[in-house]
Amino acid sequence: MLKQLVSATALAATALTSSLAFAADDARSSIHITANIPTQQFHVQPRDPNFGRDEVMNYNTVSGTLSSLRQTFDVKNTDGSVAAYIEGGPASLYNGSDSIALTTTFNGVTLTATPQEVVDDASSTPGTQADMTIAAATPQSTQVGLYTADLTVIFDAVPRP
Repeated sequence: MLKQLVSATALAATALTSSLAFAADDARSSIHITANIPTQQFHVQPRDPNFGRDEVMNYNTVSGTLSSLRQTFDVKNTDGSVAAYIEGGPASLYNGSDSIALTTTFNGVTLTATPQEVVDDASSTPGTQADMTIAAATPQSTQVGLYTADLTVIFDAVPRP
């Protein structure tokens, strides 16, 4: 019985040692997958799934202006219209001490902190496309350095009355 116990212990130790040796040469790859499948009743999605990630407004040294951002969205609400607003109100580029105002429009409507219709019922029911544009005010000559902004646009499905 003691021989069997010693043999089993030795066999287990050998198995653990060999698996540890193999683990030293392991290679791993982390893969993060996201799939966002909209409902057929309501959705507002940018055509470019990467829109909103690390966007850049380039500075034009000749005109002294920043380039604007533009993205086309697919919009649908089979039960009414679509309203939108900016959470917290209009955004601005900020460098820690100074700011440059941003104007965000969706389908030609300037967005504020108050929800307002951006796509009417007749257009949103079959589905349509609408452009979002984000434009910066012209920076003053003293406004230099790295400016950043984070804004959240909320889209609401507005039911028919």
